Amino acid sequence: MSDVLALLEQYPLVAALIGVALLTLVAYLADLVAKRFLLAGVHRIVRETSFRFDDRLLEFNVFGRLSRLAPALTIYYGARFLPVPEQISSILEVDTVLEHAAAAAMVLVGVSTLAAFLSAVGKAYATSDLAQGRPIEAYTQIAKIAVYVVGAVVFIATLTGRSPLLLLSGIGAVTAVLLLIFRDTILSFVASLQITSYDMVRVGDWIEMSQYGTDGDVIELSLHTVKVQNWDKTIMAIPTHKLIEEPFRNWRGMQESGGRRIKRAFYVDMSSIRFLTDEELDRLGNFVVLRDYVCRKRRELAEYNKEFSADPSLVPNARRLTNVGTFRAYLVGYLRQHPRIHQGMTLLVRQLEPGAGGLPIEIYTFTNTTEWGAYEDIQSDVFDHVLSIIHEFGLGVFQEPSGADLAALAAKTHGPS
Repeated sequence: MSDVLALLEQYPLVAALIGVALLTLVAYLADLVAKRFLLAGVHRIVRETSFRFDDRLLEFNVFGRLSRLAPALTIYYGARFLPVPEQISSILEVDTVLEHAAAAAMVLVGVSTLAAFLSAVGKAYATSDLAQGRPIEAYTQIAKIAVYVVGAVVFIATLTGRSPLLLLSGIGAVTAVLLLIFRDTILSFVASLQITSYDMVRVGDWIEMSQYGTDGDVIELSLHTVKVQNWDKTIMAIPTHKLIEEPFRNWRGMQESGGRRIKRAFYVDMSSIRFLTDEELDRLGNFVVLRDYVCRKRRELAEYNKEFSADPSLVPNARRLTNVGTFRAYLVGYLRQHPRIHQGMTLLVRQLEPGAGGLPIEIYTFTNTTEWGAYEDIQSDVFDHVLSIIHEFGLGVFQEPSGADLAALAAKTHGPS
């Protein structure tokens, strides 16, 4: 053994090469032991535990990335024992260079492991009951950016053997450039904070932004974009900060209330509005919906006319029921008995301002479901009934004259050709 050492002292370069080869071999063995034994043991433990978060760590290879520290640590601590010839050490401190390189490699491993850990945290949160439509993907992305930036500074500082504070002080000179480059990222980050803090949008919300032609469900909230699947199944990506800068409509309140609003008007031909005769009141009083209303109104009007000695034969002197007012009462009663109308919310049947198109009668009520298809069916059924029953009250629905109407008028005026 002493002869070998003496021989190596005579050939220092050979000794150095042998030392590097041995250090490389030990680093390889350390990597092999870490992956074959330690990492395999960790995998077995993770699979046997009922804790779910460690499964996410395994999914994103956090332990595998961490195992790469073994060869880097071996080189870092073994470099100082390398026999370096004086002629080489006077030019280059090999052990110092190897230590810096190994330390820089450990920084890269640490950054990679921490980024994978953040991804595992984000995935574990997204699949847990705590999420409830409030994703933290934007925060994990920001955290990754911070890790990468700090890691890059520490990596360069470690590789060059300088203090990270010196490099950080130089960043101030390029702050304006960085702000320009990361302008959208900064805006999106601030917007993400506001959206989350004020609970403005969640995954699964139905939002509408007419200026972008967006109308559908939010399927993803990330740092830079909000993905919305429109009802035509197209996907729209909206910059996150646009949700703060521009107005949008979130239908979540409607969905959570359990009722969806019907707000639609139809137009009554004003030439068909008139007072009802006693015979018509007798007939309408047989309608189950109007029975109590007609009895109550007849009694009320009789008492009024008797009190003021009004002559019912003279229209201006006496109070009488109109067909349009009775029709409005009918619609209120009809909606009150409708099984698909929400009785705990506002229910109105009102007149709007008359115009050239006739007298608008607006139905303002809520269905007891928020499902789109069912809502449209209920709304259609209501107005099917309205348009079908309105003629029972002697009323007509106004519509613009068509070609057939003009032809009929011409035939009536001039006779058959």
